[in-house]
Amino acid sequence: MPASRASIETVIALFAGEGYAHAEPAILQPADVFLDLSGEDIRRRIFMTQDADGRDWCLRPEYTIPVALDHIASGKTEPAAYAYAGPVFRMRASEPGEFLQAGLESFGRDDFTAADAEIMALTIDATAMLGLAEPRIVMGDVAVLGGLLDGLNVPQGARRRLVRAVVQGKGADAVDALDPPAADGEAAHAGLLKALEGQDPKAARAFVEDVLSIAGISTVGGRSAADIAERFLARAAERENPVNGDVKALLAQVLAVSGDPDAASASLRALADQASLDIGRQLDAFDERTGFLAARGVDIGAIRFSAGFARNLDYYTGFIFELHDTARGDGKPVAGGGRYDNVLGRLGASRPLPAVGASLWLDRLTGDAA
Repeated sequence: MPASRASIETVIALFAGEGYAHAEPAILQPADVFLDLSGEDIRRRIFMTQDADGRDWCLRPEYTIPVALDHIASGKTEPAAYAYAGPVFRMRASEPGEFLQAGLESFGRDDFTAADAEIMALTIDATAMLGLAEPRIVMGDVAVLGGLLDGLNVPQGARRRLVRAVVQGKGADAVDALDPPAADGEAAHAGLLKALEGQDPKAARAFVEDVLSIAGISTVGGRSAADIAERFLARAAERENPVNGDVKALLAQVLAVSGDPDAASASLRALADQASLDIGRQLDAFDERTGFLAARGVDIGAIRFSAGFARNLDYYTGFIFELHDTARGDGKPVAGGGRYDNVLGRLGASRPLPAVGASLWLDRLTGDAA
């Protein structure tokens, strides 16, 4: 049996034993859903084609979205769990564009922290079965940072820049991104920005769209009038409510928190209390997840939590993690995943569905080619 087939069967058998049904979505997928969820920069990395009607299609660049689409199409309303393994197609620096990926997805469970722990524990078990007994485990929690940003009333534009900087690995230095960039034409737009300050968001959005319509502007650089309106609103909000030095200092301290989950939780609680911020719900869930991980036999002391860790897909909404092989010199993960509760709704599910999952790069784990 070829090594690649053996790896696939090993992983699928492990996940099937835990109740995960084998999913095999089509290799050819509609491209628009990946562009909508992952951003336009993924266009450069996926293999695209067009059908006779001009609709864009792509070779499956990953499994999560195709599995989610198939689940929605099935009409199932009860919680469901899926496992998969097979080839995916995506351009990667210094690595083949076709490679083997395996993973698992859990949809619809309302015991969120137990589901998170199950996904992470099974991913660790799978990497062990494929030969990586002691991975370096990195964990983060987007929900904790989101709760702090909510409590601090950080404007949306500044939030987006901060999260982008965190994803880029800037750690505590990511707070520098909270300062609005110098915008070309700021003086020319000062009157419009001033007019938007303090307005009801819905009315302000309609006002900007009307101004653009009167000027005969429908798109600029691929952005719609609605997109342009949102950017003006974000800039107006930052003029009205700039991020002050105390907020930056607190967020720098938060993003510097790292260590095992128990120690990190204590540090985050202390910082939140110091700033009179209530993120108890997020940290209670954090601690509960840690307990479920321990109950599943995961060595909590081997996990490094970092508040400044984020994965490069912006659809994650909570717990995130990566596993690394310390023998690899490129720093690329061999597995990773997290919670993405908004994705199925954005894909057309009739109601919001909690979701958590993980993927394993089999070529990085075993050297198996697709």
